[in-house]
Amino acid sequence: MKFPRCLVLLAASASALFAANPAFDHWADSFAADWVRGNPTFSTVQQYLPAEEQDALDRQLTPVSREYRAARAAVAARGLNELAQFDRDSLSPDQRTSAAVIAWSLDGTVRGEAFADFSFVFHQMGGLHVGLVNFLTQSHPIRNKRDVENYLARLDQVAARIDEGVAIAQAGAARGHLMPDFITRSVLGQFARFLTGTPRENRFVAALDERVAKLTDVTAEERVAFVASAEKITAESIIPAFQRAQAMLQEQLPLTNSNAGLAWREGGDAAYAEALRRFTTTTMTADEIHELGLREVARIEAEMDKHLRSLGYTDGSVKARYEQLNDDVQPKGDEDPRPALIARFEALLADAVERSKSVFDITPKAPCVVKREPAFTEKTAAAHYSGPAKDGSRPGIFWAPLPGPKFSILGMRTLTYHEGIPGHHFQIALQRETESLPRYRRDGVFSGGSAYAEGWALYAEQLATENNWYAGDTHGLLGQLNAELFRARRLVVDTGLHAKKWTRQQVIDYGIPASEAERYVVMPGQACSYKVGMIKILELRAKAQRELGARFSIKQFHNVVLQTGNVPLAVLEQVIDAWVTTTLASE
Repeated sequence: MKFPRCLVLLAASASALFAANPAFDHWADSFAADWVRGNPTFSTVQQYLPAEEQDALDRQLTPVSREYRAARAAVAARGLNELAQFDRDSLSPDQRTSAAVIAWSLDGTVRGEAFADFSFVFHQMGGLHVGLVNFLTQSHPIRNKRDVENYLARLDQVAARIDEGVAIAQAGAARGHLMPDFITRSVLGQFARFLTGTPRENRFVAALDERVAKLTDVTAEERVAFVASAEKITAESIIPAFQRAQAMLQEQLPLTNSNAGLAWREGGDAAYAEALRRFTTTTMTADEIHELGLREVARIEAEMDKHLRSLGYTDGSVKARYEQLNDDVQPKGDEDPRPALIARFEALLADAVERSKSVFDITPKAPCVVKREPAFTEKTAAAHYSGPAKDGSRPGIFWAPLPGPKFSILGMRTLTYHEGIPGHHFQIALQRETESLPRYRRDGVFSGGSAYAEGWALYAEQLATENNWYAGDTHGLLGQLNAELFRARRLVVDTGLHAKKWTRQQVIDYGIPASEAERYVVMPGQACSYKVGMIKILELRAKAQRELGARFSIKQFHNVVLQTGNVPLAVLEQVIDAWVTTTLASE
């Protein structure tokens, strides 16, 4: 069959238009490798570089000094200048998506330098003292004897990193940037727990001993020697450094007050606007987000009221009735309920694997497991997910804090869908396994913000409801609605704290647990990414359904979203629009 010459020319022109630009790929791959070299801690998690170079980085801890931060901003600025040399019309659609993600991430690094003082170094969620412990005891690989040697080399640098953090915190305090009193006290509690016990019992030492015991290339004598070295470093270097940081915070405590949000601090309005831009990847203002939250809270509470009444809970606020129901389903008996709760999480996760088959046809190869949050951070940690190792040595992990004495029984199912399957595990593990993406996008070298990731996890909760996963389980459905209500309230309280001078108590009175209220204080804007991201994904799905009609496939939609990987929401919209256009043209 012969085609008209005009169609042949059009096809040739389209082929040229969509052809990849090799020069861009070379630059992006090279720049990404350089960017990773500057962050040894990240490089270890991803095992990003060739073996010999990676091994050298596996012996280093990423600095946290102001000088390091300024140097990173300078490299980011250089990257933006180099990226600007590429005409976007010379790139393929996938390359344009990559360029947009790189530009977004580097621009955030450059812009963020002006607001560095507004971030606290030692905070209770993921502060330096928490991050170092979690990274070395959980993420630093212990696969063989060499990894143990690298662990000890890094352990010897912990004190220097803590001292860098102390210097930053002191400099920030001199410019009027102090953590609120209640946050300072919470962090001091973490330091007290870390410093309790002998050096041999310290988490840095005990965790190494536990992990080395599983190695086959380390003799019993070598294990004893490695643990003794870790104990010596911990006793002589790490504990004194943590004590110095502890003493600094104790000195600062009398100077602190209870002002919780950025609105109280000079320049805080600009800092919060930047935080909202970074986390939601939109231009929504604090007032717009606040009003969105109020509308969503009203809608979801009305829905919860119906289900609570169906169970006979008719008196009091939605919050009070929900809490009463959760109290009524608490574990009974004197035995520690935590092992049974972890087992229930595991069963829910296995069930989610089967249920997901109806709406997903591409899923991660890596498994997902549930683990209890370590005692050091359990009292302040939120449930979270950590991705699998590339070599299969570590699965995806849904970390479940169970501090007690009361447990969120009604929310267990929804939490499993959010952190595990089909939430963060599908989103993170599948991104890492999608070979069509360039390596730097698979491994998240350049951040696309958190609205995509958290929006997807909240979307996963909604997807379960839409597909009747809660059929016959009103308790679980109320757990899902309460989780969505929780994210809607976040919009109200985060903007309330940082734009309207809300107090910590106002946040708690609005229905937010104290630990979560304190999380929003130290992570401005992050709590807004969930609902904003979810709403955008639902909008994009609805738009695709309208335009494609009977040709719309929920499985294909999920494939496109998940295999695009973490991108700003505006970029995701461009990708979905292109998929719709291509699907229509293919008929």
